[in-house]
Amino acid sequence: MKIKKDINKYIFRGYDIRGVYPKDLDEDVAYTIGRSFGTYIKKFGKTKCVVGHDNRYSSDELTGGIIKGITDSGCDVIDLGLVTTPMYYYSQIKLKTPAGVMITASHNPKDDNGFKIAFDERGNARGEMIEEFRDFTLAMNFDEGHGRVEGYDIREEYKELFRKSLDFGNRKVKVVIDPGNGTTSIIAKEIYEMFNIDLEVIFGDSDSSFPNHHPDPCVEENLEKLKQKVIETKADLGLGFDGDGDRVGVVDEKGNYIPTDKYMIIIIRDIINKVEKKKFLYDVKCSKAVEDEIQKLNGSSICYRTGNSYTKSKVLEENLPFGGELSGHVYFNDRWPGFDSGLYAGLRLVEILSKTDKNVSELLEGITEYFQTPELKFASSDEKKASVVEKIKEYAIDRGYEMITIDGVRVMFDDGWALVRMSNTGPNITARFEAKTEERLEEIKKEFVDKIQEYNVF
Repeated sequence: MKIKKDINKYIFRGYDIRGVYPKDLDEDVAYTIGRSFGTYIKKFGKTKCVVGHDNRYSSDELTGGIIKGITDSGCDVIDLGLVTTPMYYYSQIKLKTPAGVMITASHNPKDDNGFKIAFDERGNARGEMIEEFRDFTLAMNFDEGHGRVEGYDIREEYKELFRKSLDFGNRKVKVVIDPGNGTTSIIAKEIYEMFNIDLEVIFGDSDSSFPNHHPDPCVEENLEKLKQKVIETKADLGLGFDGDGDRVGVVDEKGNYIPTDKYMIIIIRDIINKVEKKKFLYDVKCSKAVEDEIQKLNGSSICYRTGNSYTKSKVLEENLPFGGELSGHVYFNDRWPGFDSGLYAGLRLVEILSKTDKNVSELLEGITEYFQTPELKFASSDEKKASVVEKIKEYAIDRGYEMITIDGVRVMFDDGWALVRMSNTGPNITARFEAKTEERLEEIKKEFVDKIQEYNVF
């Protein structure tokens, strides 16, 4: 392994480091980032870190590179081996070792990979933290040393966390789970079988080629097989998990996809009278129905930027009992230690069902209905996408529109909203629109899609 001088600077993204293997990321890039990471965390008084990896075919090679780089910088490594991202998060807490690297590309295509990094107690690096680390890495001034590597198996302690954080009722709920051949395949069945659940598993074998569908459970088309199985088996609930296990997708007893913001409403309704602080977080992509529901329940809310590194940090910083974002990341901070776990999020819904005779669709009754688009993506180079969003902002200012600008531009109307932001995980501009009527939805969508296309000319 050797230090690689010409690393693509665009792998350093808003929430993590991510690229295509082996074009952007290979063993030497991993080694170089490891040398940089091990040197960098010493600035924060850290000389030991945890390292875990997902089940992607490139993860073993990249893990070897990054561990060698970290130890050659003089830092010690606790090697977790193959784990889900939530298992990695729990190891940081359990081992009192906040610095770490998780090798994963989450729900991205199978040829992608990357690194979620944490330097200290602030959690996953994000925004300026990653920009500073990028510049430090590209300067190539690394320490030399001889760190040690020790292995650690977090599995049993992680399972015990589930046991003590859930309290099921008398109803035995029939559940179909779909790990999508991702990393939750290594533990999902084992955890769900610890509880009084009538369980069925599809695509439960670990397979980094993701042969059955793309491992993103918040894109509805990826849940078609899960929907079919729920209907076929007359299940009460279907749950899908992403490639590294930190996100959940939900299907109700009728085979309908339940967006995460509606799942969040079910949770908030359940816990608001059980928690002292009645304040909840949602991201800019979520429906106004979330805000409406919290107001109905006499709670308060924070509309925050997208990105689990940001939303999780904000939930913990504000000590909120619960928060989440449309992409499937949700954070329980009542009986659970605040990090996102798709398996746990799914079990909290099963727990609610186990204590009622209602089904999922009935739990959704009374929610304010809006018409909305899915998240739309517009290809835009990493060099160009920021300028496109800035021009949208200028356009909205010129029109005198009310805006939230914490993450891109969310333009607020009396009867709807438009969101335009740049993706932090790929070369895209993303947009989402919502309104009280279908006609108004189309008007808002046309206005802003036309502007995106006008400004996004290559």
